[in-house]
Amino acid sequence: MTTLFYTAKDIMEILGVSKTKAYSIISELNQQLVKDGYLVVAGKVSKAYFHKRFYGFQEDVNTSKELAG
Repeated sequence: MTTLFYTAKDIMEILGVSKTKAYSIISELNQQLVKDGYLVVAGKVSKAYFHKRFYGFQEDVNTSKELAG
């Protein structure tokens, strides 16, 4: 089953950042989603929203890990 969310570990691998920075990024993105009226899952961020904010487009979430590798 394909998940719709990235965890801190995923963000660490994709961006090459520390665990602390990954959680900070997730928190910032989730705060914006809450502000916009969306529900969020603590410690995880929507793959689609992550790609939209970091790359300026909505990536096919099934191939997103391939971009990192």
